[in-house]
Amino acid sequence: MNIAIVGTGYVGLVSGTCFAEMGINVTCVDIDSNKISRLQKGDIPIYEPGLEEMVLRNVAAGRLKFTTDLCSILDDVEVVFSAVGTPPDEDGSADLKYVLAVAKTFGQNIKKYTIIVTKSTVPVGTAQKVRDVINAELKNRNADIEFDVASNPEFLKEGAAIKDFMTPDRVVVGTDSERAKKVMARLYKPFMLSGDRMIFTDIPSAEMIKYAANSMLATRISFMNDIANLCELVGADVNMVRKGIGSDTRIGRKFLYPGCGYGGSCFPKDVKALIKTAQKAGYDMQVLRAVEAVNERQKSILFDKLSRHYSGELKGKTIAMWGLSFKPETDDMREAPALVLIDKLTAAGCKVKVYDPIAMNECRRRIGDKVEYCTDMYEAVVDADALLLVTEWNQFRMPSLPVLKKAMNSYVIIDGRNIYDAEYLTDNGFTYYKIG
Repeated sequence: MNIAIVGTGYVGLVSGTCFAEMGINVTCVDIDSNKISRLQKGDIPIYEPGLEEMVLRNVAAGRLKFTTDLCSILDDVEVVFSAVGTPPDEDGSADLKYVLAVAKTFGQNIKKYTIIVTKSTVPVGTAQKVRDVINAELKNRNADIEFDVASNPEFLKEGAAIKDFMTPDRVVVGTDSERAKKVMARLYKPFMLSGDRMIFTDIPSAEMIKYAANSMLATRISFMNDIANLCELVGADVNMVRKGIGSDTRIGRKFLYPGCGYGGSCFPKDVKALIKTAQKAGYDMQVLRAVEAVNERQKSILFDKLSRHYSGELKGKTIAMWGLSFKPETDDMREAPALVLIDKLTAAGCKVKVYDPIAMNECRRRIGDKVEYCTDMYEAVVDADALLLVTEWNQFRMPSLPVLKKAMNSYVIIDGRNIYDAEYLTDNGFTYYKIG
């Protein structure tokens, strides 16, 4: 089976590589010639555990190819996945110009029945816009060629994307065509051998499922952060509260971890887009507006705790930060709490020293030399007046307290992910703050 995937960002590259791993012939397409050139040389532009090895293996086997020319391969493929970016527009709605550009090229060049599948996260109604663009192009050509449109949202977690794709909880496909349904079922059959987890829906429902899923997870995070902040005020321990409510099978334990706010490419963008979709439909998503507001406030909580500790006198302080990416096992810093924290610290006159196992180059690309980049976690704490734990990378979980005490000016740790033992740290002479 031959397929094309347009867009070699996170979703497109992971999806194409995993399809190829199952024996499908995949051509990944991108208009960025530099990125395609890098991929053809085996240079992977994103960090995802296990991805580089899988890409190289499937390129060597001839199942995975890269090109800038979608038109040249359309005759040979049965399915074209559109996995291009849908960045937030100025008003928070999803910008569909790249999605519709793919549809236009598709309509201008297909010569036989082909399915175009939207894998990008898009608002309800996008599939109809895609269909309209293709029909307009076919009309311009005076061509009568059958095609189908489908929606196949992705549910990949950065840091665990390959596992999520290869052994999915579910595969959602929205289509109004039995012919397309059969093709998509055949395409995903290798991933269903341990049990059929395919969910076929109408197209608008498939488009809504992705937004609703991400918004629910974001809601759980903001809810726990709200509870954590209240716990601090009334003397409760949010970790005990989390365990207590998470043991209720109706609630469960996942995504009930308080912290310094969510970030990344999905939750912030998708919450905004769903709020905007509702506004266009004449409905106010009050819960999601609160989720967004809580999260933006939470990104300042480590700075607020530090400021209170030093009674607002932060000018001239040296602050160490462990972690820059929005979560472990990725170099993604989109909407990362670390960026808000760095802005606030530098504006207050602090010297900021940072270390992250993977995201240092990404941080430098984003903010330049606004901070001091350190070669390891312990270099970052030399002469530090406080250590802020921002991202819970495994290597930060069991730091050497004697090394910290020898290196730091003041023994202050502010834990943005609640990974440390408060009693152990205080018994060893540290002032320790956590969330909730």
